[in-house]
Amino acid sequence: MVNEIKNKESSNLIAHIPKDSYTICLDLNGKEYSSEKLASHIDDLTLKTSSITFIIGGSLGLNSEILNISNENICFSKLTFTHQMIRLFLLEQLFRSFKIINGESYHK
Repeated sequence: MVNEIKNKESSNLIAHIPKDSYTICLDLNGKEYSSEKLASHIDDLTLKTSSITFIIGGSLGLNSEILNISNENICFSKLTFTHQMIRLFLLEQLFRSFKIINGESYHK
């Protein structure tokens, strides 16, 4: 049952990924970044691609298919958060990244 749900969610997510988008899955086993390193990475990516798609799995996580087709998997924390909280954390980190990229003081 769990695998069926994860497979269905992943199929739906895959169907909505824009073509040629750099895809980043948020996953507990992904690479961890500091805010400064994430900002630098985002800055590099924006020079190489016109679209970045972040994928947040459901409460059961993402299946291996979507993790394998993503360009990168990153982890914000080993702690468990609700889907809504992770969306907020992602937005805050993107906001912080662009402040850092622009040399603004939000990150200090």
